[in-house]
Amino acid sequence: MPDPFALRPGETVAVLRNVRRLDGETVDLRLGDERLGDERIVDATGWLALPALGEPHAHLDKALTVDRASTRPNSLVQAVEQWHGMLPDITGPDVRDRAERALAQYAAAGVTAIRTHVDVPPDGDALRCLRAVLELRDAVADRMTVQVVPLISPATPLPVIEAAVREGADLLGGVPHLADDPAAETTRLLDVAERTGLPLDLHTDEALNLHGLDLADLAAQVLARGLQQRVTASHCVRLSLLPPERLAATLAKVAEARISVVVLPQTNLFLQGRDHRHSVPRAIAPVRMMLDAGITVAAGGDNLRDPFNAVGRGDPLETASLLVAAAHTDPREALDAVTTGVREVLGLPPAEDVADLLLVPDQSLTAVVAGPGDARVVLRAGTVLARTRVDRVTGLTLQEVP
Repeated sequence: MPDPFALRPGETVAVLRNVRRLDGETVDLRLGDERLGDERIVDATGWLALPALGEPHAHLDKALTVDRASTRPNSLVQAVEQWHGMLPDITGPDVRDRAERALAQYAAAGVTAIRTHVDVPPDGDALRCLRAVLELRDAVADRMTVQVVPLISPATPLPVIEAAVREGADLLGGVPHLADDPAAETTRLLDVAERTGLPLDLHTDEALNLHGLDLADLAAQVLARGLQQRVTASHCVRLSLLPPERLAATLAKVAEARISVVVLPQTNLFLQGRDHRHSVPRAIAPVRMMLDAGITVAAGGDNLRDPFNAVGRGDPLETASLLVAAAHTDPREALDAVTTGVREVLGLPPAEDVADLLLVPDQSLTAVVAGPGDARVVLRAGTVLARTRVDRVTGLTLQEVP
């Protein structure tokens, strides 16, 4: 029987023998028909099987562009300005090339499902970025689930929004907090979602001030409409400024409206709070209180080496580690936010039910979340999607002192 690292991408696994699960039990995990032969039965002794990782909020059209711009630290407004300065030179083939390289990076980390927001530029062909990512979505559909969300700005005309829907967008997205009237922009986007039946994923309360509370308005409008499709609010860092009573009341309405929340610690910590010289607020949504309120919470990396986040490695375990450090979750909650939470937000079946798995050398849960580890084998529907091994050699072997 081969071990997991003897497998090549494209090979299908029927049974993982002697693999350990997160509950500590060692089992034979059946993924397919073991009558396929011994070569499909894998000796997983010494390996740990985890649900495959997910990325609930990416920007594939922006990925890997940071070196095209100034390397100065950016606030959100400065990052938007920098990206808009790049847009005239951003073409469909350019987006497709970078997005494909980014997907390969996510896959190697263990991601089998990803949701990406894609800009609808005000200049030239407004749908050029969207078409490029939709083409890539369809090209990799047998290997990775990619959900594509056009990122509608307040300046985007309704006919362009409708054209994006016709192109085959999976959801609708937007940035109401950048509008002069955020509530009116939320209404406009909800109108389109209600008319088309598409789910909605909005950038919400991505600011460290209390000039408004978009999430409270979104919850109120969803409840008033009785909207049935999935609604997701991403970012939500403004909620970290609310006093306990107001926060509790807001989260109760969010839970009642069945709105999921995607928290994005890395990009928010990178962009937010730069105008504070002391007592800098923590630029991360109040995850602990959201979980306690019964809200579905997922966590993502957001931007990947672009003006909105100069760093990032496309690894959800990096996000999970940040949740432990910055949001004070425990390691299991952090891992759930980048595995089961992501699949709930994306409306996908549990990873174990469809044999989407990440195999890592057997280790503690805390060690897994700390990442990145020395080896990963990624299975999508029981078929090897990627494998990575780190060859680490040091000169630090200690000699016994006589």
